[in-house]
Amino acid sequence: MRDIDELEELREYDAGAPPLDNATRGRMRARLLTAMDPENAAAPAPAVRHRRPVLRIALTVMVAAAVAGSVLVAVHDDGRAKGGTAAPSSTGSPALRNVSAQVVLDGAATYARQHEQPASPRNDQFIYTKEIIKETNQRTGATRTYTDENWRSVDNSKPSWVMEIGKGWWSPPPPKNETVWPPEDWATLKKLPTDPTQLILWLVEGPNGKDHSLSRLNNIDWSLAHFELSGLLKLVPVMPAGLRPAAYEALGMFPGVKVVPNQKDAKGRTGVAVTYDDPTRPKGSTGFGGYFIFNPKTYEFLGFRDQSTSGSGKNRKTYTQLSSLDTWAVVDKVKERP
Repeated sequence: MRDIDELEELREYDAGAPPLDNATRGRMRARLLTAMDPENAAAPAPAVRHRRPVLRIALTVMVAAAVAGSVLVAVHDDGRAKGGTAAPSSTGSPALRNVSAQVVLDGAATYARQHEQPASPRNDQFIYTKEIIKETNQRTGATRTYTDENWRSVDNSKPSWVMEIGKGWWSPPPPKNETVWPPEDWATLKKLPTDPTQLILWLVEGPNGKDHSLSRLNNIDWSLAHFELSGLLKLVPVMPAGLRPAAYEALGMFPGVKVVPNQKDAKGRTGVAVTYDDPTRPKGSTGFGGYFIFNPKTYEFLGFRDQSTSGSGKNRKTYTQLSSLDTWAVVDKVKERP
């Protein structure tokens, strides 16, 4: 049985509770964030290693009712297609130059808009992704590389085939009375705001939120919004037009995002990474989201760098996990390749 801090995947239920006031919502978010890492609040929280799309974790009724209506389901990592350039905002050695996180992420948004591959999948189709996963044991230095292929139902009504670190299985659709975050169906993804400010507010308050100013958000709001935005970017490899650029721009608006130069992706390419210094976590620790790695010249997205764990106690192993999207396509049936 996997530790909840190892997975950081949440299944939340709609308990039919009335809307919460801001104070209660803040307290429950704090409880929720604590629940993600109960073993050692002072240690870095590992990222998702097991990316199973319908994996539920039971939370207390209080937490479930307080933050009802969404799920973080670990399925996929993110990536973009190659080709073209977006004008860089500074000069010098690309992997070493001093640029801000906002410059990198605005550049990534520009690149994504210029190179978006339009997708209009039908509900009866599947989204195919091929990912390269590279894991290095932090203690022994041993490295293994995996190729994961996934076929996810467009409307999430049919069983999907998913792979995790080289192993695959059938994943059934979630029950009809549950919703998921990030959304697994195309129709819900199309409803998300493509304005970066509105996207952040949607993550904090939901579609019926009344908060119209980012200045009113507190540290817990930003922390939870980052958790959800990271899930969207990492676990949804194909998005409707405009959503990915908006997500990059939104990430650049978070207080505490910073750049880390000379980070390599799963294919060995060196880039500049963006990570989030979460004010609600102990200094030096990291939460879900890890490092987003970009080409230092074009700001094309290259892949993710995260920390993952397996086992417990003396058998606990910690890995550096790199992941990059190699290919994606819309296909008519499971196991069909483009």
